[in-house]
Amino acid sequence: MDKDAKQILTGRCLCGACTFELTGDHNFVGHCHCESCRRATASPLTTWIGQENGFWRFTGNEPTNYQSSPGNTRGFCPTCGTPMYYRSHRFPNETHFYAALLDDPEGVEPTTHFHADERISWVHVSDDLPSQ
Repeated sequence: MDKDAKQILTGRCLCGACTFELTGDHNFVGHCHCESCRRATASPLTTWIGQENGFWRFTGNEPTNYQSSPGNTRGFCPTCGTPMYYRSHRFPNETHFYAALLDDPEGVEPTTHFHADERISWVHVSDDLPSQ
């Protein structure tokens, strides 16, 4: 890729109604093990892409918002229910997108584990990424 070209990643929900585009560098890509993310995704962990606001956009229908706790909003497709993103007052200038929703999930590579102290004991991760 040309050094001046911006990387563009696209993603979608299960039914394809909600689509998005991420442009340029990411603030982070990491696995989260917190209970809140586990419950929101019904999975033992999820992988996030932290994208600065202004460097992403919805290209299809906009997701519906759900305030999961004070200061925290999760977006999901109103048609199929797919979780789409997370926003928090703690991170005022970024939105977190699920890496598994990318059309090409291999286009990103996680570099850390978040809330590793909340990891479920039967989840065995074989990478050497740092934990926070």
